[in-house]
Amino acid sequence: MKDMMSIVSAVILLLACCLMLVSCSNSKSSNNRVAASTPSQSNQATQSSGDLQANQKQPGQQAGPELERQREQAEREARKELDQDAKTAIEQTHKAVQAISENKTEEALSNIEQATGKINILLARNPSTALIPVDLAVNVIDTAPQNKTMILEIAQDASRAFDDKNYPTARALLYMLISEIRVRTYNLPLATYPDALKEAARLLDQKQNQQASNILLTALNTLVVVDRVTPLPLVLARDAINEAQSKSKQDKEAAEASLETAKNQIERARELGYTGKDAEYAALNDQISTLEKQLKGKADTMAAFSNLKEKLGAFLKRQSSEKRG
Repeated sequence: MKDMMSIVSAVILLLACCLMLVSCSNSKSSNNRVAASTPSQSNQATQSSGDLQANQKQPGQQAGPELERQREQAEREARKELDQDAKTAIEQTHKAVQAISENKTEEALSNIEQATGKINILLARNPSTALIPVDLAVNVIDTAPQNKTMILEIAQDASRAFDDKNYPTARALLYMLISEIRVRTYNLPLATYPDALKEAARLLDQKQNQQASNILLTALNTLVVVDRVTPLPLVLARDAINEAQSKSKQDKEAAEASLETAKNQIERARELGYTGKDAEYAALNDQISTLEKQLKGKADTMAAFSNLKEKLGAFLKRQSSEKRG
């Protein structure tokens, strides 16, 4: 265990150095999961919501062709939820801040008025919705080991660090247990954003331009971040099952090997904590074991493969739809 702690300490030091380098090279980026993540205030007025996505790109991402395809699919689906009126409200707010910096009070008021108009449309259209998605970033993050023993040891060390209130170490260790496609959505909070626009307009009328600008910048910096994640091990398990089915008639040994890969990836997802106590993991494992036995005989496995893929697909969809924020 001392050896493991030494390795972990070295990895933590390496991660810390990498994070420091990334911070120095791009001081605008932010990876907060709870509060907003817009660019720094000095450039706030000139950056559109599209720049927000660029600032959220994570370092060290690795994605093969299949995972990149999955990432692109996740991004396409997430973009369907973005609200154009909300995006326009954000853009008009940026323009208002820019106008204030140039002492163009009337233009700033016009921008705030246009933003307020879009917000009123949103309030009328979504009376019970608190958050409206305006932008997103989709990343493949895979820092977790493949080895189950290493996963367990890192998790134990993270637990001890947490118990010791050594949260920086705990965070670094938990970062080593990520294997997912992460869809991060930036949301306009309907409960507070309209009030910020009204207050900024009032301050501008009173010639308090700097205070008005600060109010708008605070609103832009408090977009709410919501994450949805698709566990990569479950994606890899699905691909392995598809491969097993394609080989099941010509090469049963290869098909069995692919099913074993699927089983290992499903177990890896559980160990990495993607709703690790869900009973579906045991059910999937049992189905794979039954299918492996069928492959060794002469039974028709078409229905078994179909049921397994349907069950895993439903589980994967449920995992990907859960919001974390």
